[in-house]
Amino acid sequence: MLLLYPREILILDLEVNQTVGVIAIERTGVPFLQVIPCFQRDGLFCLHENGCITLRVRRSYSSIFTTSNEEPDPDPVQELTYDLRSQCDAIRVTKTVRPFSMVCCPVNENAAALIVSDGRVMIWELKSAVCNRSSRSSSSGVSPLYSPVSFCGIPVGVLQNKLPDLSLDNMIGQSAIAGEEHPKGSILQEVQLKFLLTGLLSGLPSPQFAIRMCPPLTTKNIKMYQPLLAVGTSNGSVLVYHLTSGLLHKELSIHSCEVKGIEWTSLTGFLSFATSTPNNMGLVRNELQLVDLPTGRSIAFRGERGNDESPIEMIKVSHLKQYLAVVFKDKPLELWDVRTCTILREMSKNFPAITALEWSPSHNLKSLRKKQLATREAMARQTVVSDTELSVVESSVISLLQEAESKSELSQNISAREHFVFTDNDGQVYHLTVEGNSVKDSARIPPDGSMGSITCIAWKGDTLVLGDMDGNLNFWDLKGRVSRGIPTHRSWVKKIRFAPGKGNQKLIAMYNDGAEVWDSKEVQMVSSLRSGRNVTFRILDVDWCTSDKVILASDDGCIRVLEMSMKSTCFRMDEQELTEPVWCPYLLVPRAALTLKAFLLHQPWNGQYSLDISHVDYPENEEIKNLLQEQLNSLSNDIKKLLLDSEFTLLQRCLLVSRLYGDESELHFWTVAAHYLHSLSQEKAASTPVAKEAAPRDRVNNPLDICYDVLCENAYFQKFQLERVNLQEVKRSTYDHTRKCTDQLLLLGQTDRAVQLLLETSADNQHYYCDSLKACLVTTVTSSGPSQSTIKLVATNMIANGKLAEGVQLLCLIDKAADACRYLQTYGEWNRAAWLAKVRLNSEECADVLKRWVDHLCSPQVNQKSKALLVLLSLGCFSSVAETLHSMRYFDRAALFMEACLKYGAIEVSEDTDILCWDVFAAGEPDAKIELSVMHLGTGGVGSDSVELFWISEHSGTGLSNIPKVKVIVTQLCLILCDPMDCSLPGSSVHEFLQARILEWVAMPSSRGSSQPRDQSQVFRMAGRFFTI
Repeated sequence: MLLLYPREILILDLEVNQTVGVIAIERTGVPFLQVIPCFQRDGLFCLHENGCITLRVRRSYSSIFTTSNEEPDPDPVQELTYDLRSQCDAIRVTKTVRPFSMVCCPVNENAAALIVSDGRVMIWELKSAVCNRSSRSSSSGVSPLYSPVSFCGIPVGVLQNKLPDLSLDNMIGQSAIAGEEHPKGSILQEVQLKFLLTGLLSGLPSPQFAIRMCPPLTTKNIKMYQPLLAVGTSNGSVLVYHLTSGLLHKELSIHSCEVKGIEWTSLTGFLSFATSTPNNMGLVRNELQLVDLPTGRSIAFRGERGNDESPIEMIKVSHLKQYLAVVFKDKPLELWDVRTCTILREMSKNFPAITALEWSPSHNLKSLRKKQLATREAMARQTVVSDTELSVVESSVISLLQEAESKSELSQNISAREHFVFTDNDGQVYHLTVEGNSVKDSARIPPDGSMGSITCIAWKGDTLVLGDMDGNLNFWDLKGRVSRGIPTHRSWVKKIRFAPGKGNQKLIAMYNDGAEVWDSKEVQMVSSLRSGRNVTFRILDVDWCTSDKVILASDDGCIRVLEMSMKSTCFRMDEQELTEPVWCPYLLVPRAALTLKAFLLHQPWNGQYSLDISHVDYPENEEIKNLLQEQLNSLSNDIKKLLLDSEFTLLQRCLLVSRLYGDESELHFWTVAAHYLHSLSQEKAASTPVAKEAAPRDRVNNPLDICYDVLCENAYFQKFQLERVNLQEVKRSTYDHTRKCTDQLLLLGQTDRAVQLLLETSADNQHYYCDSLKACLVTTVTSSGPSQSTIKLVATNMIANGKLAEGVQLLCLIDKAADACRYLQTYGEWNRAAWLAKVRLNSEECADVLKRWVDHLCSPQVNQKSKALLVLLSLGCFSSVAETLHSMRYFDRAALFMEACLKYGAIEVSEDTDILCWDVFAAGEPDAKIELSVMHLGTGGVGSDSVELFWISEHSGTGLSNIPKVKVIVTQLCLILCDPMDCSLPGSSVHEFLQARILEWVAMPSSRGSSQPRDQSQVFRMAGRFFTI
């Protein structure tokens, strides 16, 4: 366990509850903020208060792979020491910017993401580089780091293809952790580690926020539309986010003070305004900027105006993006032409003070088009010089119409007539018309007595909605000339916005304490969100993202996209248009992801591996096939090089694909499987007799990583436990710690050192007499004679009376550790029994204990079959592993594992294994008598690549004596990835997907039972064809 303090990290051993290591910072060092321990190697990722991430790796001491004896290490390790191996750059820390947290990649442990309080996410990747011994620091006590012996579970040479930066265990060799001394002439290379910044995601600064969504999607702008959200910040910048990807599209530093509001003038431009802090007279500096998004250019929309004037309260752009209304706090209204950036009218001083304003969606656009058409026809007639040119008039008119289409409005100064309404302090509604330079007062509507001071207005179609200071909403039906007031009993209505879309009458109302969605057609509330009740944050601004999704800016520094029901929303990743290809198979539909996985794992129909899936007959639609190819193309060049390498074994390929898919369960399975299958092949090559299934593997030169604990080799695990007890012994400070160390030494068989600790008990200790007698017992006990029976009887009685630990110790003293393990398992101490078996029993006895543990893990009450698989792999019970995988319906993994076992000779060919092969490779439809799934592309006869298999057909309710054998010879056996639920192929049945060629069918008589001829015919189905034998 790790205890994190600002200036140090304490490492505690929970068995003795004692500190066994301290990582302290120098006096001038930066305090710790967070620590994450690694699984693959004994290292620590540490985050400091300045945003610096450091990697510390445990220092290597003398080898723990020494000759087995009971003598303690003359110079034991005093404590765990972690050396600083790499660190990244720090960030600039201010009052508002500081490191928030850090996360580490759980699969590869070679990358860390730093989250900063200003919303940034910095992704740091760990890289390794081979260094010269002369360049290494010669400071004492720091051991070098070496590259690992193996890559993806298999030892490789220097010239073989490998990717050292794939994961942490591929950067640092195990010996750097375990303390193994490298032999002379070792091919291992010394490496150095460094952090490299590979990703940066910008976040939002601290609140306040002003948000505005770009104009909605229509049939006219569908080709150029992008869902962009403009966010005005407190530091004067405007952040434009692409809501589909969630990424920052552009960051524009426009203003020198807080942005108060934003209005889009087109899909590629917007207006934003900001106001400075008021002076003593209440005057401010107003900044109104017109921004062109593609170029980032911004101009002062009001020119030299803006200094020492009343602050701008709001800006409103008309529906056709022609006019701009600028509302001040204590200054008359200004009307501007957005297209020419010229002022149209500055209202007189006696103009009413405006509390709310909104432009009408209605306009005279149809009449405007008629005028434009008349202008274009006049321009076309001017080009006709004489009657002889009448033949080309039509073409001239058409070309001129096209040319004038985009210019006629400005060149001829034609403007559409638009309307807007506003309210004054008394609640009176004014209706004004704007056309060109003309502004006319159309009508005035007296105030509604049920409404207070109007704060906001929204207008869409024939519906006008007003909100006041008291939280009342007033719905006006302009066509029916009726109004309806709704008291919401909420606070001040700060903003009202209608949802986009023709006929969509939904609106969102923002209050001081939350927001509500209303249906203005039915005049009823759809959903509500209240600060302090539903959520803890306070809403700062609202807008509509689409016709059914809203955007909320809150004071916790977040912008949320929610459903209309105010629930969290989501967006399908596979519908995104990513700016660059990204390897993520989970963007595909599940069947396509499984097919891609099968394609990467196994391609027996090709002489060489290929990353071109176009030649494979995939039954799904062509679009999904193109998506598969895009995923393959997005792989890095180093990964592609490994996948195309013919020397890259099946086990290595399985490990690599499991990392690519981020599947931790498969990663652990294939890591353990690759290690023990390769160890078995090494033993077979070193010895003439064929190794048995449970043969001992205690002298493996490259043991399994110690992070897999009891799955490691017995000798390696025992040495590691001895080192741990020695460390505990050095740190002991009380009698309880000494007693625990003594108990561990007795279980480990270190009797001499245990006796020494027992004799150290002081005479005034209440346990002095018992420890002295125990020391005598340990010294004089023999493994034969009457003493053994007596001790065994006493141990049994102690266990029966609740003294399980003491009874187990006595059994270990007389070399009855196997009985002790059985007692531990009987009393439910399964993990303790496995530990004791690994450190005290030989391989055969240890295997018996672990097999009982496997049965317990596979029981319905426990149901930890994945863990049982790893234990079976460590025992070398490969046939049992395949059977368990089949029972778990992991047919794809079982088929891959069976093929790997056949290549390594880990499974002896027999009738039982033939049945197992059939169950694994042909686990298909239960009604099929026999079904072999193979894929064969191209031509060729039976050669050296042929696989000869003997299959036994399945008949329910019949014995093996009644089952005929069929010999099937196929050119190549292919793994077909099946759906684990129904064993069917992704997207179609076996018969639609497979192409197979039968080279030979031979009916063979049964080896058992009656040899009488049978007139019963068997029907076999293969790739959609039926054969009768």
